[in-house]
Amino acid sequence: MSKDILSTRADFPILKQTINGLPLVYLDNAATTHKPQSVIDAISRYYSTMNANIHRGNHTLAVQATQAYEDVRKKVATFINAPSSSQVVFTRGTTESINLVAYSFGQAFVKPGDEIIVSQLEHHSNYVPWLLMCQRQGAVFRVLPFDENSELDLQALEKLLNKKTRLVAVNHVSNTLGTVNPVEEIIRIAHAAKVPVLVDGAQAIQHLAHDVQALDADFYAFSGHKMYAPMGVGVLYGKKEWLEQLPPFQSGGEMIDEVTPDSVTFNVLPYKFEAGTPNVADVIGLGAAIDYLNQFNSAELQSYEDELLEYGLGLLRAIPGLTVYGNPRQRSAILPFNIEGIQHYDLGTLLDTKGIAVRTGQHCTQPIMDALHIAGTVRASLAIYNSRDDLDALAKGIDRVVRLIRRQT
Repeated sequence: MSKDILSTRADFPILKQTINGLPLVYLDNAATTHKPQSVIDAISRYYSTMNANIHRGNHTLAVQATQAYEDVRKKVATFINAPSSSQVVFTRGTTESINLVAYSFGQAFVKPGDEIIVSQLEHHSNYVPWLLMCQRQGAVFRVLPFDENSELDLQALEKLLNKKTRLVAVNHVSNTLGTVNPVEEIIRIAHAAKVPVLVDGAQAIQHLAHDVQALDADFYAFSGHKMYAPMGVGVLYGKKEWLEQLPPFQSGGEMIDEVTPDSVTFNVLPYKFEAGTPNVADVIGLGAAIDYLNQFNSAELQSYEDELLEYGLGLLRAIPGLTVYGNPRQRSAILPFNIEGIQHYDLGTLLDTKGIAVRTGQHCTQPIMDALHIAGTVRASLAIYNSRDDLDALAKGIDRVVRLIRRQT
């Protein structure tokens, strides 16, 4: 029997507090999600009972810690339906995962004159690494545009692909507009041209179904802290044939096989990409977060969040002078908006006085803001513990802020 979604708020201790004397309404989940007590307990238990460095030791604590760490790798593989846990590389987050591929793939496969295609909807973490890699390698950086509905132009993708294209990088869900990109179709089009695809799954991993084999992604990256796990831990999934060909991103302990004054050989997958002491405690926290999510029926959870999103969009669109950005056929968890005549930063600051946490600014997506000809937006974003009450509070808070500012001007 699956866990009741409506009971989840009680599992997150941080949500019990008040902000400025009012109950916390947390709508900044695209930036980071909160942690259930079970995740906090798992991290505390690791430090209290088995803190040790892993893989190298044969004493009891080292063996226990190593087993716990590698058990999470298997858990992640099952969670995303990877063919093997050896294709799960632990990183510090989505940003490091993408930088790993950009650096290593560029070094191995990109020559002067080659081309990389990156969508205009990307977070800077899936944009800048490819731009810098192209500059290093003398390659050409191509941008796949989005249309007036904030959807990627797949006809443009087919025209951009050519014999010089080496990789396509695209997010699963836009962190700024919430657009759910048709990554299955993008991957099919790219693969028809014999081009691999990296998918930034940071905003999809807690909201959508995740099956990397069905998706056929060559690389899939995500962060733990977007899915109720700790900050500082992430995952890079890659197809075995690609991971085996990529050179290491970092060097040091654990990632080597043999070292002599004249040569070095590297460890097997995934360890050749995991140099140095890993973030053991937070990997264990990631495993606890997966256990937490696995209590729910995933289809019911997605349906709940989609219904909540539609409810919130309806409330916002009813507010005079408010613009919701983007009109994609499928949107996930993101409500991006502005109020006419009110600076987004001011609106966010004043909402905080009502205990309402939202994000303001460019959201690390300046190319999107430039395309929309705006300086930034207010972004409310949803998670499992949000409810209609939170969205009602947001709408009422916006109304009060607007009336306050209108009185003063």
